[in-house]
Amino acid sequence: TRVVRPQSDDECGHRGAEALPGHGLDHLRPEARLVPAARHQAEPRHGLRPAQFHGAMLNWDDRYGEDGYVYGEAPNTFLEACVAQLPPGGTVLCLAEGEGRNAVFLAEKGFRVTGVDASKVGLEKAQQLAKKRGVAIETVVADLGTFDLGEARWDAIVNIFGHFPPPVRARVLAAVPRALKPGGVFLLETYTPAQVGRGTGGPPSPEMMYSLEVLDRELPQGLQALHRAELVRPVVEGRYHTGDGAVVQLLAMKAPA
Repeated sequence: TRVVRPQSDDECGHRGAEALPGHGLDHLRPEARLVPAARHQAEPRHGLRPAQFHGAMLNWDDRYGEDGYVYGEAPNTFLEACVAQLPPGGTVLCLAEGEGRNAVFLAEKGFRVTGVDASKVGLEKAQQLAKKRGVAIETVVADLGTFDLGEARWDAIVNIFGHFPPPVRARVLAAVPRALKPGGVFLLETYTPAQVGRGTGGPPSPEMMYSLEVLDRELPQGLQALHRAELVRPVVEGRYHTGDGAVVQLLAMKAPA
């Protein structure tokens, strides 16, 4: 597997990005720049660190109850690189937002941000981080298995390492195009099944991972891909994302009205 390392911090993709089925790149914003993708082969499924998880599911209140910010206070670097692709000053929904590092970053950039997570402990820390940084965010404690994303409500929806059981993942992805306003953007970076066994982060269950194939199957028509890639890249975020990770990235836009 070839490891891809970004050439600069502001690269968000490349113009050779592969389109989702039925969606061309006619509406690609001229300023979009994407990082090269590297196809990966599956890693052997061993070397897990089961102490991080209770069975296949982590107790997130326990995880976020640990000292400090367990995934750090800095935003995800893919989100940071692509923030200029989000409608300026818009409403953003951050899925599985946890301790708030990405929501707070977006609020600092002038977005109106709502973070949703099942962990009350995590979202309390998110509010503390927002107060520390001098910004305001809204937080909602909710189960994404039942949470209503709404209709034409958000200028952007962000999913950074939000891994769910397959029925919940499918439900959330199915709701994204409807929940976005015309011209809204969906940004995602999550682990792929090739991450299992690396020991650098993510759940131990490949069923909870994403891939381009999963996105093709579960994300409905209605979005145009500006960038989509599977690659291995450095993911160092706090104490639980600790090295090269096999990820899938998607940046897609709903057609303007």
